[in-house]
Amino acid sequence: MSGRFVRSSKYRHVFGRPTRKEQCYDNLRISRNAWDTNLVKANPQYVSVNWEASGGGAFAVIPIGEKGRLPEHIPLFRGHTSVVLDTDWSPFNDSLIASGSDDGKAFLWKVPADFRVRAEEGEELKDIAPVGKLTGHSRKVGHVLFNPAADGVLATSSGDYTIKIWDVEAGSPKLTLKHGDIVQGLSWSANGSLMVTTSRDKKLRMWDVRQEKPAHVGPGHAGAKNSRVTWMGEHDRVATTGFSRMSDRQLGLWDVRKPSEPMDGFERLDSISGVCMPFWDDGTQCLYLAGRGDGNIRYFEYQNDRFEYLSEYKSSEPQRGLAFLPKRGVNVHENEVMRAFKTVNDSYIEPISFIVPRRAEVFQDDIYPPAVGLKPAMSASEWFGGKEGIPPKIDLAAVYAGEGPIEVSSDYKPPARDPSPRAPSPSKKAPETESAPEPISALKGPPPSMNEQTASIKDLASKYHDDGEASSEDDSSFEEVTKPTDRSSQPHTAPGPSAQSSLSATTPRTMGEALPSANDKTGDLDKVSQMAASQSTSSQIKSQAESISGHKPEPLAEQLPQPPTSVGGEQQPELQARLAEIKGLLEQQNKMMSAQNETIEALRSQVDRLRAQI
Repeated sequence: MSGRFVRSSKYRHVFGRPTRKEQCYDNLRISRNAWDTNLVKANPQYVSVNWEASGGGAFAVIPIGEKGRLPEHIPLFRGHTSVVLDTDWSPFNDSLIASGSDDGKAFLWKVPADFRVRAEEGEELKDIAPVGKLTGHSRKVGHVLFNPAADGVLATSSGDYTIKIWDVEAGSPKLTLKHGDIVQGLSWSANGSLMVTTSRDKKLRMWDVRQEKPAHVGPGHAGAKNSRVTWMGEHDRVATTGFSRMSDRQLGLWDVRKPSEPMDGFERLDSISGVCMPFWDDGTQCLYLAGRGDGNIRYFEYQNDRFEYLSEYKSSEPQRGLAFLPKRGVNVHENEVMRAFKTVNDSYIEPISFIVPRRAEVFQDDIYPPAVGLKPAMSASEWFGGKEGIPPKIDLAAVYAGEGPIEVSSDYKPPARDPSPRAPSPSKKAPETESAPEPISALKGPPPSMNEQTASIKDLASKYHDDGEASSEDDSSFEEVTKPTDRSSQPHTAPGPSAQSSLSATTPRTMGEALPSANDKTGDLDKVSQMAASQSTSSQIKSQAESISGHKPEPLAEQLPQPPTSVGGEQQPELQARLAEIKGLLEQQNKMMSAQNETIEALRSQVDRLRAQI
């Protein structure tokens, strides 16, 4: 048996919806620096983007609602003496952002409460200065990344082959992770105790961060181009993207407990040369892959320890940078599960909404599990002291209802829906069927056989047989049914009463006529019995077969029998009316068929003319 089985998934039909140019963030000067970074980061209130600025490095912060064309001059976040390479928002404070620069420093910034990018008439907006400076690297700081569980813990990677873990409040590095080459990608685990990194030496490293030693060092992607990595939320799995020796883009799934090789090997994606940026969504268990230099975003669902391909968002506009919004910032009223911010032509940022198509206008709790909120699991001092934990989560149903975020435990699971009201089991329907059985129709069952019909007719005919008196053919009230002759050579003769009885018993009734009553059925049986008495069933069947084989089709009106007469010569009014009605119906059918034939001939001639013209 062959067939195609479709995997069941709630996200199989997720699609990416682009935004019109008028609703994008336009008139930007995005940095053209060649460093491999995402260029843009986002949270529910602001979007940050690396800026192409002169006289030192800078980046811009745009309120999430300031869409459209921005002014020529907007307030920038200035302070670095060289180009800004990366930024990252604090997961527990939407106004706190960190930046890394080519000058070897990492700065902390605070977005003012009254921050605006559009100045009123006669007003001059000032640039924003940093609130903290983290110095300790000897070369450029290429990546900055906040701890997802502890408040005020920041990781920075540098060209000096190290990653430093900072206590933001103290402003000093507490831990240092040494590598053998430049770090190309890093990602925290969900509880903030572990870290995975990729580097230019083609090694994949798993770190127990507070031990400052790698728990595992093994080979990663074999290609010479950059490799990226992301920790898959609360799973003990990581996903990597990179290149093979033949420069094919690859996707790898790794088990943290057995990281010597990827699970089921590397999966080949394509042969495009741009670096593939991975993004993990813990709510939908989906992985999004966006390539630098191409406009497509493909997404996979993680299920049964493998990535199942879902679909791909395609665009003709290539992207150099991409960022995704945290789950607490998506539009739950439109079934939006993710929102991406894509840089286009280094001049504007386009939001892309990934939506689950559904008709229901209520909260969809099956696609919106609780998401991480603004409350951390621990402070920086507690984390450096060895504490672990998952941050508390918020119920998105309260956000849908317009209420404030309601905090739930980190291991909270929404109650499963009870499918019994929608699909009751057959066992519940069985008693109802037994208590109220439907009456069985008399017409149900197999039809009687030919032998049974013949025996039944003979039994009925014997009831009218008179043993005391012998009736002759001349005294009988029935005419002899002779063998049918060819109508083309013999004149038409009126059938006898027995044929009239057979005709009346087999004539189809019109839709307006009622079904025959019990009395009518008794009369029909009497007539059938009389036919059986005058002629045997076998001779009737033989004569009918010979009539059909030698009969030539004639118009329906000519096949109608003449009105029958009784033995005394008087016409039977009921049969005459019935036959007249049938004759009228057949004449009406003949007219309709003639009209249809004329229409067909007209259409056929028209087709012939069109063919001749062609």
